[in-house]
Amino acid sequence: MKIALVGYGKMGKIIGEIAESRGHEVVAKLNESPTLENLNNPDVVIEFSNPEVAFNNIKICLENKIPVVCGTTGWLDQKPEIEKIATENETAFLYGSNFSLGVNLFFALNEKLADLMKNFPEYKVQLEEIHHTHKKDAPSGTAISLAEGIIKNDNRFDAWKLDETKGNELGIFAIREDEVPGTHSIFYRSEVDEIEIKHTAFNRNGFALGAVIAAEWIQGKKGNFSMKDVLFS
Repeated sequence: MKIALVGYGKMGKIIGEIAESRGHEVVAKLNESPTLENLNNPDVVIEFSNPEVAFNNIKICLENKIPVVCGTTGWLDQKPEIEKIATENETAFLYGSNFSLGVNLFFALNEKLADLMKNFPEYKVQLEEIHHTHKKDAPSGTAISLAEGIIKNDNRFDAWKLDETKGNELGIFAIREDEVPGTHSIFYRSEVDEIEIKHTAFNRNGFALGAVIAAEWIQGKKGNFSMKDVLFS
């Protein structure tokens, strides 16, 4: 499979190494805007750039009928428009706030726990995410996905917000520290005890491998997908 990498920073380099180790050819490594020429005729694009340029990068690829796997977070208010473009151009788009197998199992665990805890209002819910200071968006896309999973299963909440949980708004503490592993925690606290579930990523390799697996899976498909489709369908 021919893969074009749009966004060739730390994550892009690891994705490229893993893709080549799995027998794929990396035909483009771009930090500039993609064009039909510099993409070099790929079978799929893996997009890990930044929130300011992600929408335009993805749009260009989809309009040229090139499937896109995207892991850039912080631009999701424009995601419905991208999904419409993918459908109109009869190609495929797959977004993942986090591609690692462990995190996607954590998403499923989070939803099951939220469904269980919704009947126990004495437990107050709080999310917390910790990332390195280079991460530009806050809260993380993974934290937003976790919050959405709780909101879907617990009718006490209908929105999320940065900071402490208040009323019907589920709170997310976003902490930035020097060179720390990405960590996501959900706390259920009562006056007598606390239940916590936590995921800690030791490095980017699991994330990168998941992105390559998603690119392998998306070939030949049309429509809009998520890692849930890749791992659990």
